Amino acid sequence: MRSEPGYVERMPAFPGEPVDNITAALSALPSGTPVSEVARRLLDLFTSGSVAAGTRLPPERQLSATLGVGRSAVREALAALEILGIVDVRPGSGTYLRGLASELLPQTLRWGLLIGERNTAQLLELREGLEIYVARLAAARADAGVIARLDKDVKRMRETVADLPAFAKADLDFHHALAEAAGNETLTDHVHVIRSLLQVYADRAVHDPTEAERAVVEHEAVLAGVRAGDGDAAASAMAVHMSTATARLLTDSQAGRTAEGEK
Repeated sequence: MRSEPGYVERMPAFPGEPVDNITAALSALPSGTPVSEVARRLLDLFTSGSVAAGTRLPPERQLSATLGVGRSAVREALAALEILGIVDVRPGSGTYLRGLASELLPQTLRWGLLIGERNTAQLLELREGLEIYVARLAAARADAGVIARLDKDVKRMRETVADLPAFAKADLDFHHALAEAAGNETLTDHVHVIRSLLQVYADRAVHDPTEAERAVVEHEAVLAGVRAGDGDAAASAMAVHMSTATARLLTDSQAGRTAEGEK
């Protein structure tokens, strides 16, 4: 493990470099500020458009002094942002901002949801609304190619009701194709974020072939609405599907919390 003095020496701040601009843009946080707020403060700056992609960030010691927080808080905040793909830590070189401001928005939303401690029920409610709107837009915008993809995904679901991992993959592919058909990248980003946060439950959302068969019927109804260009029908069918899927995921969530509490 590298010593912190060596770490700082390999990441010097040079007058006039972007690190000075970053330092100047930050201000001290209140005493006792949690790591989540340190991360929020850095995110505000990184998504403002004032920091170019690839910019090397100031060293931990400098960020700590500027923000008025301990170095451990800065280190943990940067580690979390690295996991989310917002910064890139290069041993022996430094920490760098990844991507343009617009490219960071999905990651920013994901982090905001996580540190905001949204519970599973709230995330599921949000997913329901987004997926229903996706279905409505897809019905109005899907072309023959997308409809063919959706049809293929539903057939794969039908063929894999006894192979739940393969079924889950076909199910996910259907929803991805539907989101692309909606033609709204911002909406798609939001849907992907929610799915990522719920993935721990979504991976086991269907427990047996009977549930899989029901899910196939529900997806076929969504596809029928999209194929007919009927937004109301597609949205209604998705609402039915989301209702049953949400019930399963909530059951899993509650079971998981109960099991965790019994440990």
